[in-house]
Amino acid sequence: MIRALLIATYILACATVGTALSLFSGIATGVLAATVLALGCLQVDGALRRRKESSITAREIAGLKRVSFQFEQALAETRAKMDDVSKAIEAKASAQSRKIIAELQVLESLMRDFAGKVANSAKNEPPAEDIVAPPRTGPAKAYLATLAEPDLLETIRASLEQNRVDLYLQPIVSLPQRKLRYYEALSRLRAEDGAVIMPEQYIKVAAPAGLMSVVDNLLLFRCVQIVRRLTQKHREIGVFCNISGDTLADAEFFPQFLEYLHQHRDLAGQIIFEFAQDAVFRAGPQGEANLAYLASLGFALSMDHVQSLALDFGKLKTIGFRHIKVRAHILTNGMSGANADVAAEDLKKLLERHGLNLIAERVEDERTVVQLLDYSVDFAQGFLLGEPRAVRDDSLKAIDKEPAAPIIPFRRSA
Repeated sequence: MIRALLIATYILACATVGTALSLFSGIATGVLAATVLALGCLQVDGALRRRKESSITAREIAGLKRVSFQFEQALAETRAKMDDVSKAIEAKASAQSRKIIAELQVLESLMRDFAGKVANSAKNEPPAEDIVAPPRTGPAKAYLATLAEPDLLETIRASLEQNRVDLYLQPIVSLPQRKLRYYEALSRLRAEDGAVIMPEQYIKVAAPAGLMSVVDNLLLFRCVQIVRRLTQKHREIGVFCNISGDTLADAEFFPQFLEYLHQHRDLAGQIIFEFAQDAVFRAGPQGEANLAYLASLGFALSMDHVQSLALDFGKLKTIGFRHIKVRAHILTNGMSGANADVAAEDLKKLLERHGLNLIAERVEDERTVVQLLDYSVDFAQGFLLGEPRAVRDDSLKAIDKEPAAPIIPFRRSA
């Protein structure tokens, strides 16, 4: 608008001057004067426009300089924060490493104590020179099954003293997506020749000899290693560590076990301790108090090997249980055999009302999965969904490469 007025002023001035000169000096003189005046006006207008544009450019340059200065300041602050974060991460990693070393030293101390216990127990056993072991022919597991109890006990003692205790991980998945959510840790012993001693073989011999706490201790040692390795990769993990009833009742081991966990409560978010139903039933007041104390430290509890569903679910929740594992065939082949008060399709809702999660175990075929979906079961495990896989020191790197997922507990039987 202003520019239009300015141009109109230029035109009016030129016309006025040209007309005036035409009256006094002729038309040619008037036209020439008007033309010269118009050219002068154009020069003045160009000069004004260039000055205005220069002013705008100067302001823009000043604005860019301010933005550039602010950017440099922000960049410097970001670099400073990155340095702080890097130092914090290094400090945390160093602290974590010191913590892991301290934990391993504690666990190794416990292992030495229990090794002494094993040795003392061996001294008190009667000699078995008159018992001749059968020749080791056929599959490794087959000859182990034929060993007399004294020979098998000696093999188990040797495996424990030499730390030939392997950790196997079996996945637990969510339904219906079958997404990996947990692992259950299973224990296996190895004889000197590499033969695997299954839980159903060693428990019946190790339990009467008071060696189950040794097995559980070594498995806890391995589980802590796995959990620490995975948490260093910033993974959300839940590890179900299966603890035997004999360990729960062990007046020597369990207080040390609780004291260790009291000092390392940061593990509570990753480890879930699992106990067989029979062990919980036989726990007694002191055992229940131990379970409640374990839960008070933040560790969730799980029950497996469930034979009867005639349970006081409210009491289980009060003690600290958060998970119950039920074998798939109990859910699919009739609940009456397990003394259940509800139908299979209502069990999950009943457990949810008491803050308990239902996990179906020993899932072996697709038909079972379909039935479990009808019952709205959220979690399942079994050979169909993933077989147990050995995890030894040289294979921990493979665990690092697996998709993030929660991990689960120690187990006495597959």
